[in-house]
Amino acid sequence: MALYETILELKSVEECCAFFDDLCTVGELRAMEQRYDVALLLDEGLVYTEILDRTGASSATISRVNRIFSFGTGGFRRMIERRKEQK
Repeated sequence: MALYETILELKSVEECCAFFDDLCTVGELRAMEQRYDVALLLDEGLVYTEILDRTGASSATISRVNRIFSFGTGGFRRMIERRKEQK
């Protein structure tokens, strides 16, 4: 739980980037960023081929994120909705 509690303590985007740069490899960060981009595009109603063209994500990644939308804990959707409310 210490990791998640620490993430909640980050104060800025810059602090968050520095923390995750130290914590993760470049590949791990890109994979997480890509999954989140896929989630945003799925939420917009884009189809797999459009998401593939925009993100370069594999069909397996797109399918995985889509399954998370259907059967996950709701974390992606909650954060996407929160971002929409803030804009």
